[in-house]
Amino acid sequence: MKLDLAKEYKSYYTAKTTPEIVDIGEGKFLTVEGRGAPGGDEFQAKVGALYSLAYGVKMLMKKEGRDFKVAKLEGLWWVDSDRPYMEVPREEWRWKLLIRQPEFVTSEIVEKAKQEVIRKKKMKLVNKVKFERMKEGKCVQILHIGPYSAEPESLAKMRKLMEEENLAENGRHHEIYLVMAYPRKVPEEKLKTILRQPVKKKSI
Repeated sequence: MKLDLAKEYKSYYTAKTTPEIVDIGEGKFLTVEGRGAPGGDEFQAKVGALYSLAYGVKMLMKKEGRDFKVAKLEGLWWVDSDRPYMEVPREEWRWKLLIRQPEFVTSEIVEKAKQEVIRKKKMKLVNKVKFERMKEGKCVQILHIGPYSAEPESLAKMRKLMEEENLAENGRHHEIYLVMAYPRKVPEEKLKTILRQPVKKKSI
């Protein structure tokens, strides 16, 4: 049986089209950080390195009889200022890209996969990819359907719920790309993205 993380962690990969408060548990992730516009040279190179390692890990585990589907791409987004990242030029955006891993994947397996990718593909950029745990806890989220440029409409709905519940941001803006524009040419109106924001109660 091939493990499907979208089914194994269904609540992690599911959201409603109206904002809601959820509790997100801990998970293991391959991650890589960078700066600049989505689709730019650095972004594309690091997405390539991230996926190459993710598939490298998958192949090693498959040989051990523990095959799994490579999970959806995710991204944490922020800027080095107090302004919302959507109001800052895309060239100044900071990001951390993530691909979730099964719990049975270890740091030793990831290191072995890195060496395989470097040996076979001569891709030294894979050394920039890290293996780490992440837990966001309480979050406000929504399923955004449509173009990325229309995300501010969904973010406004999330902020409204946060205000009603007296909640403040408690971490970086998080996106999970259930249906992406790349590499296949998917019509913008069919894109599906979970927008997730870690939150905490506002101090009085």
